[in-house]
Amino acid sequence: MAATTTRRRALSDEQLAELLPLIGGADTVELKLTIPDSQARSTVAALGMDPLDAQIRQVFFFDTPDLALDRAGVVVRARRVQRKGDDTVVKLRPVDPDKVDPAVREAPGFGIEVDAMPGGFVCSGSMKRALGRATRCAGRSWARKLFSKDQRALFAAHAPEGVELDDLAILGPIFVLKLRLTPKGYDRRLVGELWLYPDDSRVVELSTKCLPSEAFGVAAETRVFLSERGVDLGAEQQTKTRKALRFFAKRLAEA
Repeated sequence: MAATTTRRRALSDEQLAELLPLIGGADTVELKLTIPDSQARSTVAALGMDPLDAQIRQVFFFDTPDLALDRAGVVVRARRVQRKGDDTVVKLRPVDPDKVDPAVREAPGFGIEVDAMPGGFVCSGSMKRALGRATRCAGRSWARKLFSKDQRALFAAHAPEGVELDDLAILGPIFVLKLRLTPKGYDRRLVGELWLYPDDSRVVELSTKCLPSEAFGVAAETRVFLSERGVDLGAEQQTKTRKALRFFAKRLAEA
């Protein structure tokens, strides 16, 4: 997606024709909805969400000061998770599942997911790595400590020429509260995330994951459930990652 926000609109026939093969080639589908800040409190109350049950996460992104990776469709991220081990990911977005190198497709930790939100969708391929606790993003060789050989190879194959992992700027951290719940009247696991940006702005997102074969049925079920509880499905949609990248890149430029 090229913009930080997108307005909800019905998918065109052309978009549906593009979406169907992407879903067919994906491992999972994640349905996402960002909630307007003005409706965050009412949504939390309607779904019975308790912020004290949320897990704290600290998210770091890596890019050049002018966001060359973002323009090339490459996302590099490290994450610290409360009461769990840390993890890293190198993500390609968008991808065509049929064009992914078979060796990469079969590599441990690699998966393809379609993220769908009102009015749009994107297919991404992610190479993930689980780490121990107390991960540090410091020192000249931090990239080799955080990212596996397969992740570094994926990065090298898709990053702009001349851009190296160890040369990237650290953009972050962003603090995130993540809450998993099964609301009354909804038979699936729903995830709520609150992204807290250093300028006191925030993004509230609801999401649920499903198998590709379930995507359209789950989307319809979720839409009905949220609509009945007064959740706005027609608000502008925000991309959390791009908002974070632009925020910290601007801070770097000002510094």
